[in-house]
Amino acid sequence: MLKQNIIAGLLLVSLPFAAHAADSYTIDSQHTFAHFSVSHLGFSTMQGRFDKSSGNITLNRAAKSGSIDVTIEAASLTTGYEKRDAHLRSPDFFNVAEFPTLTYKSNAVTFKGDTPVSVEGNLTLLGVTKPVKLTILSFKCGNHPMNKKELCGADAAAQIKRSDFGMKFGLPNVGDDIKMVFEVEAYKN
Repeated sequence: MLKQNIIAGLLLVSLPFAAHAADSYTIDSQHTFAHFSVSHLGFSTMQGRFDKSSGNITLNRAAKSGSIDVTIEAASLTTGYEKRDAHLRSPDFFNVAEFPTLTYKSNAVTFKGDTPVSVEGNLTLLGVTKPVKLTILSFKCGNHPMNKKELCGADAAAQIKRSDFGMKFGLPNVGDDIKMVFEVEAYKN
């Protein structure tokens, strides 16, 4: 009986620690996209996106912490016009031959209650790493309605200056300010 009480006591003591464990998620590359928009000659806004990304997310809501590690394949860039896409993939812009990926790695996640609202991290583009803050516009976790697996999704946005990363071709006609939007879905491991 004493042995059972000791085991039960150890289980009860360990429960609070288990409740504070971080959950890890793997990004669903079929439902995760990085979008960007930039002024074109001051007349219109050109839109584009990257179709291939991968990465991992951890969340610890009890401790109000988390991490994000995302890799985007630069060559997966598309704007809907192949000639423009080829130019954007060239050394004038994304230089995908020399820099095949863009990465974002967080170093802090800010919560409001149980919900993450912003992420501080580093964006690496063209081999240059700069701090970039993402504002989380929407966030939701739950079971996927079709496959019943636990899933979290978020939309986040940031604004950068492309010249900060060495992308200066076409300035000022092609805008320096780039609005970025990330749509992310990730399944719990």
